Amino acid sequence: MTLRFLSPWWLLLSMPHFFSLHAQPFHTNARIEDRAFDQVVRKYLQFTVPVIDVDSLYRLMHSNVEDIYILDARAKEEYEVSRIPHAQYIGYPRIDEDVLSHIPKDSKIIVYCSIGYRSEKIGEQLCQMGYRRVYNLYGSIFEWVNRGYPVVDSRGDTVRRVHTYNRKWSRWVLNTAYEKVY
Repeated sequence: MTLRFLSPWWLLLSMPHFFSLHAQPFHTNARIEDRAFDQVVRKYLQFTVPVIDVDSLYRLMHSNVEDIYILDARAKEEYEVSRIPHAQYIGYPRIDEDVLSHIPKDSKIIVYCSIGYRSEKIGEQLCQMGYRRVYNLYGSIFEWVNRGYPVVDSRGDTVRRVHTYNRKWSRWVLNTAYEKVY
């Protein structure tokens, strides 16, 4: 068998294909139902971490996928009011590395915060640490409750409260079935 070296032209022609398979997306097809809220979220995100919409996460949580980790990148006070079921506190702006000690680098990790800004920053850090399947929850916990999906308290009981960071941001929790805490 003879080895044949490929011409530099082949290498140049294959580069766009390589980058299209491995590049991070700079835009998303994910949408938030409320157009004004969607515009706010798009304004704050840079799309440096791939996004997943809340409906897809909900379906994933109710499938047989076992290597999925949901990480909450809000302040501890926000996390203690309510969180997405099975979420673990990861912190912001510093990552709680004890949480990462049991998460394999090839696991699917979904990070969320209030709207997606802080979780994008934590997602970037996770990618830099070698985690390969990191996703930012588009619209984060605000869109999660806007769609009526459940949140739980520290005991795991379903609650109808969500921490909205502050009064200004509370306007984006549109589902009136949820009490806004700030």
